[in-house]
Amino acid sequence: MTPPELTSDLAQTIYHHLSACQADMTEFLRQLVCLETPSSVPASHAPLQALMTTALRELSFQVEYIPGERTGGHLLAVPASAAAQPQQLLIGHSDTVWGIGTLAAMPCVIEDGKMRGPGVYDMKAGLTQMIFALRALRDLNLTPPLTPVVFVNSDEEIGSFESAPHIERLAQQVARVYVLEPALEPGSRLKTARKGVGEFTITAHGKASHAGLDPEKGISAILEMSYVIQQLAALNDWERGVSVNVGVISGGVRTNVVAPTCQAQVDVRIPTQADARLVAEKIRGLQPTLPGITLEIAGDINRMPLERTPRNQQLWRLARQMGQLLYLELDEGAAGGGSDGNITSPYTATLDGLGAVGDGAHAVHEFVHLDKLAERAALLALLLLAA
Repeated sequence: MTPPELTSDLAQTIYHHLSACQADMTEFLRQLVCLETPSSVPASHAPLQALMTTALRELSFQVEYIPGERTGGHLLAVPASAAAQPQQLLIGHSDTVWGIGTLAAMPCVIEDGKMRGPGVYDMKAGLTQMIFALRALRDLNLTPPLTPVVFVNSDEEIGSFESAPHIERLAQQVARVYVLEPALEPGSRLKTARKGVGEFTITAHGKASHAGLDPEKGISAILEMSYVIQQLAALNDWERGVSVNVGVISGGVRTNVVAPTCQAQVDVRIPTQADARLVAEKIRGLQPTLPGITLEIAGDINRMPLERTPRNQQLWRLARQMGQLLYLELDEGAAGGGSDGNITSPYTATLDGLGAVGDGAHAVHEFVHLDKLAERAALLALLLLAA
């Protein structure tokens, strides 16, 4: 089937159709928010996955549940009628940073045109927009030139450690990826760059001794870690966007014992793959300062940067053109945190930030603007229709 011509008239038809679905979108989102789904409680994801599975099957998708070993598992949905043709991938996540019981103190409420609640912005509104963009294409009998494939994981907030292999495999099979993470505030910008993220654990092994009787016989791992921390701090280059943060320190036995061990947990953010390789090499190459100390270094860059590659910028330009059909002036921006877009970008064209317009990711004031749901769902629908 020949894809429809993308015009302002078609864009407005899609937008008005979705605007008429505003109440249904709001109710679907409310149901998602009222299902608490912390990354740390795998079983909590089953009710949300059931709701998403029902919604996708109503759209004639075949839905596969991929079990997790330490997570709530993931959903992979492909249209039942999908032919052997190029595909495009929609990615979202069901997990939030909020624990079970948060709704009691931070309930889902609607007021002043906003919905508030745990996970509403990051990123249950994005899941809602995904479902309703696909519904609009079905309702209006519009066929995308690339088959839409949907992947929803349950471990994005904790690094996608189980879902990353599935995402990498899918990214190598599709022509492009749309990530339904929230838009970047201020300005509701699409995310065309994200820093890469690394996590390292550095353990210094020294020698214990009595701090009063024979301190000279000990080798303090805590003292060694003070030198390591200074070497890590020297790797910071904030103008370039490179940050190395020692966030947690633990070690020692008691005050009257020279510390035999000390451990540092390190967060790394880097803007380019070249920076990722360089910083990782320098961390892995750290050498002890004190004689007799050994350093044990674990970890790596777990999400490479989402860079403004030529193919990613081409997808951004497409989004800007689709926005103009909706009379939207879209802007782009870079985010300091990572997403599953970081995983897909090395393999295929990726555009992030297509989800909710609002604010407060991971914060108690988290909210979305309800009147923007239809607008952003319409933008996604147009992107799906683009050749």
